[in-house]
Amino acid sequence: MRFDLVDLQLFVAVSEERSITGGAMRANLALASASARIKGLEQALGVALLRRIRRGVELTAAGESLLDHSRLILHNVEAMRGDLAAYASGVRASVHLLANTSVLSEHLPKALAAFLRDHPDINVDIEERESADIAAAIASGAADLGFAAEHALPDHIERFAFCEDRLMLVAARRGELAGRRGIDFTEVAGRDFVGLTNSTALQVHIARHAARLGLRLRFRARLRDFDAICQMVAAEVGIAVVPESAARRCAQTMPISLIRIRDPWANRKLAICARSFKTLPRPAKQLVEYLRKAAQ
Repeated sequence: MRFDLVDLQLFVAVSEERSITGGAMRANLALASASARIKGLEQALGVALLRRIRRGVELTAAGESLLDHSRLILHNVEAMRGDLAAYASGVRASVHLLANTSVLSEHLPKALAAFLRDHPDINVDIEERESADIAAAIASGAADLGFAAEHALPDHIERFAFCEDRLMLVAARRGELAGRRGIDFTEVAGRDFVGLTNSTALQVHIARHAARLGLRLRFRARLRDFDAICQMVAAEVGIAVVPESAARRCAQTMPISLIRIRDPWANRKLAICARSFKTLPRPAKQLVEYLRKAAQ
């Protein structure tokens, strides 16, 4: 088999555009050259990769497989370039980590700070995503390492448990819900809420489950910080859904009550995940092992 990175980049572009013409334009290649490269790929592999249809092309089963592998190869090449560029600029290595809101705000900072203190030659770039998006990025090879709710991960993604992440309802200590120990989420329909901004992964998670219950939540205020949200709740602006760790921390200094949400979606387990832990770049493996020890 003889093909190069340009072939793989072109094939990904054609697959995503569902058009050889569109893929050629995206890859900055002439149409004749792009067609010849696709034909050469098919000849080298001995299988048809594309099926011509009236409005462009569609992938065969072999084409779907090649697309998956091509994305992974191109991602690894970009990771290699990034690592080598980091060496050239004096920084030894970098790890790109996808994490959901709870992880980013509550569970990761302490462990990550200790890791960075012990590994001054490694940088960590964290991007906030919703757990389902993290799972998709890991599965497609678009990211190496993720930190997400375990229920959102498909079976073929490797993972290990990090911690529990129960979501709690918080209410003002003087409010009418203050004496409740548990509640079904449908019971809070129509109440005023204080929540996270729409762009945060946890707010997307809450909104999706509310929509499945037929609820449209009414927000008096939206903030990006759990402590600020709990301060609003303490001032009787509304109720809120926050991670248990944040709720318990804030309850030590604020007049708020913690109420367990009985719905299954509120009881989550957080996991470190990767397509394959064995094939991770060395800096990512070091971070994984550090987090694994922290979980234990």
